[in-house]
Amino acid sequence: MTARQRCSGSSSALAAYRRTYTSTSERGPSGWNQTHEQVTVLRATPSHIYFESKISGSTQAPREVIAGADWSRERSVNGTDTVVNRPFAFPLSPGKSGTVEYAGQHPNRVFASQKWNSQYRVVGTETVEVPAGKFQAIKIEAEGDWDAQLEPRQTVTQASQVEQGDTAMITHAQKLGPVQATGRTYKAFWYVPEVGRWVKSVEEYYGSNGVRNERYTTELESFKKSGQ
Repeated sequence: MTARQRCSGSSSALAAYRRTYTSTSERGPSGWNQTHEQVTVLRATPSHIYFESKISGSTQAPREVIAGADWSRERSVNGTDTVVNRPFAFPLSPGKSGTVEYAGQHPNRVFASQKWNSQYRVVGTETVEVPAGKFQAIKIEAEGDWDAQLEPRQTVTQASQVEQGDTAMITHAQKLGPVQATGRTYKAFWYVPEVGRWVKSVEEYYGSNGVRNERYTTELESFKKSGQ
């Protein structure tokens, strides 16, 4: 296998191994959760990787997932499949950079619209230690920002008024106009060609006040041939 094939992930190398990750989710000051996720590649084509993901010990059937051939992540934005995360733009040469940006309408019940922009950069080679061992990895970092417009909302206040022994309820409704919200993001991935995927990843999301609201971390726990 050539160095370029190792960096891009050949079909045989991808499908030969099952990877188990420790995944940690942190939301707010107390929303902490940790799971062990098994990732097994079912097949790889020139354009996509088909894999299954299962929580270790779960009785639920595995989820079958599609990713880009470079492990990029897609989701439907305004009815169109859109790349929302692409840390590996092969070949991974130090200093190489790229941008992922997209905008969507009504991404959730709070936002009327939201824009994302992330700047990816290959930092270089770095030694990283995870539960599966110590690896010489290619580190990719991404810094970005998001901008959203909140859905218009209405506030209703009620008060009682007593006049000459009679009580009346007064209701006041006020419609609030669009409100802008912004935030920052930080991501880092440690890619190992022999594994064919990252061995560690970190994704952090910050609100308008500069406070981190969410952080998601994965670390490779085991790496072995499928069927073993």
